[in-house]
Amino acid sequence: MSITTTTHLNFRGDARQALEFYRSVFGGRMTVASYSDVGMPQDAPGADGIVFGQLESPEGFRVMVYDIPGRTGGSVGNAGTTVRENGATLTDRSFFVSVRGETLDEVQRYWEKLAERSAVIEPLTASPWSPGFGMVTDPFGVTWIIDVAGHPAE
Repeated sequence: MSITTTTHLNFRGDARQALEFYRSVFGGRMTVASYSDVGMPQDAPGADGIVFGQLESPEGFRVMVYDIPGRTGGSVGNAGTTVRENGATLTDRSFFVSVRGETLDEVQRYWEKLAERSAVIEPLTASPWSPGFGMVTDPFGVTWIIDVAGHPAE
């Protein structure tokens, strides 16, 4: 038996834009169904919102998105506060999304595309536990950790 964990992100009317941004960063195939696609009248408020959205890349990246019914105005307010001070991450967020690769070259290309439109919390650089570690909060309020699989000291 095997299982897969997929991050499922909830948005406030901007799930489609977030999914398109993630595709520009990670590549892959998008699957999208709106509320109207599953039976909501097309003229109803929120009918164009995403009830099911998914992005899958050949490299293994996978994320799902959803527009919360009745919530609009964009998701940037979801960000909360995250800062790095003296080597520690201080946050009021309940989660981060982590993308980990095997080499610095592998994660560098994702980092560059993600950081281009995001607020950099910690630049991608070597850390005591990884050859490359960085943090950003994207334009939709999601905080990402991009890093290279390392071998922490035992």
